[in-house]
Amino acid sequence: MTMAATHAGPGERAGHYRFRHVARSEWIKLRSLRSTWWTLGITVCGATAMAVVIGLNTRNPEGDLTNNVLGGIIPGLLLTGVLGVLMMTSEYTSGMIRATLAAVPRRKLVLAAKAAVFGIVALAAGEAAAFISFAAGGAALRHGIAAPALTQPGVLRAVLLAGVSFSLVGLLGLGLGAIVRHTAAAIAVLVGAVYLAGQFIGAVARAAAGYMPVLIIGNSLTTTKPENCSPHTALCPHFLSAWAGLGVLCLYAAVVLCAGAWLLARRDA
Repeated sequence: MTMAATHAGPGERAGHYRFRHVARSEWIKLRSLRSTWWTLGITVCGATAMAVVIGLNTRNPEGDLTNNVLGGIIPGLLLTGVLGVLMMTSEYTSGMIRATLAAVPRRKLVLAAKAAVFGIVALAAGEAAAFISFAAGGAALRHGIAAPALTQPGVLRAVLLAGVSFSLVGLLGLGLGAIVRHTAAAIAVLVGAVYLAGQFIGAVARAAAGYMPVLIIGNSLTTTKPENCSPHTALCPHFLSAWAGLGVLCLYAAVVLCAGAWLLARRDA
């Protein structure tokens, strides 16, 4: 769907839309696609199912139980990132991007509206996935292990930041979609940057592993206890604190979105 002149009011002529008008149009595009809600629903259900499986198989009451039950969100992040990619690349595939940019020549405004709308939707879905999987995983704990409570130190923060990670990975996908403009290629870059790079860099440069997106989410944002292995162990890199990790992840999303906005403003549709 594109901006419709029939909805224009005073000062709302084509080419003179303000941020709220563009954001409303992007919201209509996003909500009108059934794939959006199917993807977000599968993300929440998948994270919950994995949390239950992890909870059933947890046997160490001294471990970071919150981090354990939130482990199911990691695969779900990929679906949110892919949805972010599609929000941008689907317009190039269908040719709708030409109509969108004809209605709103301020291209950076278009990407800002997409980022705001999708970021909020992904955040809501991410928080739902985090809180539901936390509750379900805690309820599934057996072997006399008490479920973690939100009132315990660091637990509420871990659950909240787990939900925030969905929004940030989704914005990474959106920015990559604006940069690459091809769905399959952008998804490949997303998977490589978020998932595979952490494993490769962790193997060749242990000091840098803690700065990789998937390791930040799994070992900084969702933890409530400090790392408990020797700092000289090859498989135990030093991880960032939760807030430092959040800052790095926000920086990644901001850099990719800024690069996408710069290229969007300078390339032909």
